[in-house]
Amino acid sequence: MMTEKIRIALIKQNKNVKDLAAAIGCTSQNLSGKFKRDNFSERELVEIAEALGYRYEGRFINKETGEEI
Repeated sequence: MMTEKIRIALIKQNKNVKDLAAAIGCTSQNLSGKFKRDNFSERELVEIAEALGYRYEGRFINKETGEEI
């Protein structure tokens, strides 16, 4: 799910995985593996968003009350 969102952001920025890997200081091989597993830590998502000119907001919102935590 996050991999798809990151790929969309890459397309909108005319960048590829290699560009992103260089921007966040990891290898393209390592980043490609994370894409395949769709396995990113919240810290990595923040770094990726920053590198692509976005803001990452991880949050929980109660469906019944709308309360955000």
